[in-house]
Amino acid sequence: MSGFGAAGAPPAPSIDGWKHLRTGKVRDLYTNESGEILLVASDRISAFDWVLPTTIPNKGAILTQLSLFWFELLADIVPNHIISDDVPASVADCAVIVQPLEMFAIECVARGYLTGSGLTEYKSNQAVCGNALPAGLLDGSQLPASIFTPATKAEIGDHDINIDFESAAKIVGADQAEELRDLTIRLYDTAADFSRSRGIILADTKFEFGINMAGEITLGDEALTPDSSRFWEADGWAPGKSQPSFDKQFVRDWLTSSGWDKKSTPPELPAEIVEKTAARYEQAFERITGSKF
Repeated sequence: MSGFGAAGAPPAPSIDGWKHLRTGKVRDLYTNESGEILLVASDRISAFDWVLPTTIPNKGAILTQLSLFWFELLADIVPNHIISDDVPASVADCAVIVQPLEMFAIECVARGYLTGSGLTEYKSNQAVCGNALPAGLLDGSQLPASIFTPATKAEIGDHDINIDFESAAKIVGADQAEELRDLTIRLYDTAADFSRSRGIILADTKFEFGINMAGEITLGDEALTPDSSRFWEADGWAPGKSQPSFDKQFVRDWLTSSGWDKKSTPPELPAEIVEKTAARYEQAFERITGSKF
């Protein structure tokens, strides 16, 4: 069963001049006669490997516009896949035209703080993905230095699996694994410093890279959004507790407390949860970019 449940993925909207390629958890991909990709971010939200039945207003536009902000800010570190944001009117603000990339088969994750699956592994072996860490760290503790914690890419509805660097090197090759690790840490550290200047802690984030037609490693998918990152309120940060966040942790927490078994179709989100989640995404955009959404 896919992450969409027994009903499967929703039908993709028809867009003149573009042929639908596939539907992901959040994005719909299209192509044109030139081989370009139209990447459309929907308002869908996923959690615990499921796409939830309730959408979050303006989420797709926020993900797209925030990614564009970061792509521009980080362009001197690595090329990105953006061709244009001049897209069909029906998907204005929530879509971009991008280069096709040959994607690497790993998720490139950087962590500067200990939480989530990293905390779970740390409790068992005092390391995360082969990165040995000091004793005594708590949920939310800042790490001595940023670490690279890659993961496998799973099909929709399956779990990504955290792996160590050696395992990543076997998948993508040793030289490219080293370059991906170095790029991931540089991007994370640069973005974390910028976020901190806006009063936000970037606890961790996920990047996806591919090879473009010129043979260059290129940053693709999305960048540093509330879907791919943990953003915490700097003023409220304190290790040893759940941190006030600007990401979908709020939805995860509600789902966990709802009694849902995480195996059957997820429940609809109450209106209050939808409203508060939409507000958190909007606040993340405005705090980071300095612009009103």
